[in-house]
Amino acid sequence: MNDLGKGFGYLMKGQRWVGGRGRRLGLGLLPGLLTLVLYLGALVGLAFGADDFVAWTTPFADGWSSPWLGIFRGTLTALTLGLGLFLAVITFTAVTLLVGQPFYESLSEEVDRSEGGEVPQSGNSFWRDLWISARDSVRIVLRVAVYGIVLFALGFVPVLGQTVVPVLGFCVTGYFLAEELTAVALQRRRMLLKDRLRLLRGRRMLTLGFGVPLALAFLVPFVAVFLMPGAVAGATLMARELAPVPPAPDTDHPADTDTYTDNTAGPGAALDKPATPPGAGYGGPVSYQHPDRAPQQPPH
Repeated sequence: MNDLGKGFGYLMKGQRWVGGRGRRLGLGLLPGLLTLVLYLGALVGLAFGADDFVAWTTPFADGWSSPWLGIFRGTLTALTLGLGLFLAVITFTAVTLLVGQPFYESLSEEVDRSEGGEVPQSGNSFWRDLWISARDSVRIVLRVAVYGIVLFALGFVPVLGQTVVPVLGFCVTGYFLAEELTAVALQRRRMLLKDRLRLLRGRRMLTLGFGVPLALAFLVPFVAVFLMPGAVAGATLMARELAPVPPAPDTDHPADTDTYTDNTAGPGAALDKPATPPGAGYGGPVSYQHPDRAPQQPPH
């Protein structure tokens, strides 16, 4: 349960990090504002057309007597709007990240730099990274759509559909929001989508502690815009715990080596000491290895 609080703490730290850098906050609002305008138009259209859509898909109920027809179609309309809002919250983040790809990549790198250690680089071109982000976003949206259909169907179950299902919906939303946001930092660490998902499953409560409050806040459209830059910063801070990077090389002392003396090898025998970088063992596709060094010879 401590991970729940820690995940929320990363969300708050990210907001404070961006809040202390006003220029970053200002630039980060532009992609969100553009995406918000598009989504508001789509949601308004859904709100006005939901009744007609439900009536068109349920012609078998045309002859039902009152009040059953109204209750049935009213419930379906509410569920349709809920599903649309559910998908909008998930895809809003993905679309905003794609629109603001250069800015959010730069912001994530600066967070890594400010916290110390190496700043991981994917080594890909901008267009290659954009393609990978778009492809992974589509895969996430498809996963969310499957969950959304299942939850939509469960919404018809009395009591369960009005209590447990909404809670599960926010958990699913929060989980995949966290995945999309941490992907900015983890993709620079050359982690594939399947590896990122496995990493987040291993710290499920941490992921939900970060993502669920954000999902609730994203229900308010303008709040989502203002929170996006800080959410990316907070997700980068969380990614540093999930997949740590090694310390930056000490350029002031390039000759310094990690050695130890093996007393069984004779006086003065210096052997290489293997360096195990932070983050090894997380199962990701990237391992940060210490540069190879030739063994030092004992003095003659």
